[in-house]
Amino acid sequence: MGRLFWKFFLFIWLAQLAGVLGTGALFWLERQQLAGQGVPWAHPAPPPGDHQHRPPAEFSPGRPPLGERPPGRPLPVLPIVVGLVASLFCAAALAWYIAKPIRQLRKAFDRAADGDLEVRVTPSMGGRRDELTDLGRDFDRMSGRLQEVLEGQQRLLHDVSHEMRSPLARLQAAIGLARQQPARMEDSLRRIEREGERMDRLVGELLTLSRFEVGAAALPEAVDVGELLQDVVEDARFEGGPRQVSVVYEPGPPSTVRADGELLQRAIENVVRNAVRHSPEGGEVRVSVTQEGTQWLLIRVADQGDGVPEAQLEAIFQPFFRGEGSASKGHGLGLSIARRAIAAFGGTIRASRGGERGLLVTISLPVAAEAVTP
Repeated sequence: MGRLFWKFFLFIWLAQLAGVLGTGALFWLERQQLAGQGVPWAHPAPPPGDHQHRPPAEFSPGRPPLGERPPGRPLPVLPIVVGLVASLFCAAALAWYIAKPIRQLRKAFDRAADGDLEVRVTPSMGGRRDELTDLGRDFDRMSGRLQEVLEGQQRLLHDVSHEMRSPLARLQAAIGLARQQPARMEDSLRRIEREGERMDRLVGELLTLSRFEVGAAALPEAVDVGELLQDVVEDARFEGGPRQVSVVYEPGPPSTVRADGELLQRAIENVVRNAVRHSPEGGEVRVSVTQEGTQWLLIRVADQGDGVPEAQLEAIFQPFFRGEGSASKGHGLGLSIARRAIAAFGGTIRASRGGERGLLVTISLPVAAEAVTP
């Protein structure tokens, strides 16, 4: 038994002991006081007709004979002992009931501190329904979340290492080729430049992602969504020009949101550029804006690509995720950054199948309070 058990046991038992002794002493003192004041004690009634043969002064029903007083009652030792024994067992049971889940929580914390984040406390709580059970559920939720974060960090480290290894290997190959074939120095330098830019983009995306992980986004400001989307669409049209991918923009009502303008533009740009990259040659990307009531602004981006299987609609927002057969040259961080950015501004982003083919991404953003008309 731990120290907490004995503390609970001692406090509970002393409280019960004080109650038993105090109650017994109170009754005993009351009887002693009544006996000292000569308060009569009830006697059995005499047989019928017996009072007719005694003088009235010598006998009165229910009163002791003259000159007699009831003796003081002795201290009730046996009831007190029984009460003390019962309180002893009750105190032990109650202390054990309280201390047992705390010992289980302590063991779980020790295992979690040693790196075992799969430990759970709730199954060992049985049918308890109290604050200690709630504390156990909170511990299970905490350990589960820590396990997810740790696994995510390990997966991110693995993916970053893999992504960095490929451009580094190509850089080394280009340097080796430049040394072996000086005549192709210009081609090797262009290859080195491209790989350097690729690594720079990767590092930039990772830094952006880390800003959202630690909650270091800039202070929000009023952002004109229409103006922001116009710039994004113009850039997307320029990028899709060589493949004849058209970008159709359907503006909505003038709207303002509270966000970091740079990060919001990067988030929406990632979604639109992703749609352009996955659209077939000569395809179309449609960007539309609508307002849902007075509180929410909906931005929809639809492409005509091969789409995403239903089971992967949520996974595409995970870092470094690429669907099966994906020919994208990106790092798989664009949609992940978009989700974190939109969530940081109080919005949501979700993906769904765009009819027979293609992908539809819907971004919901809360309209700024000063932009809501009464």
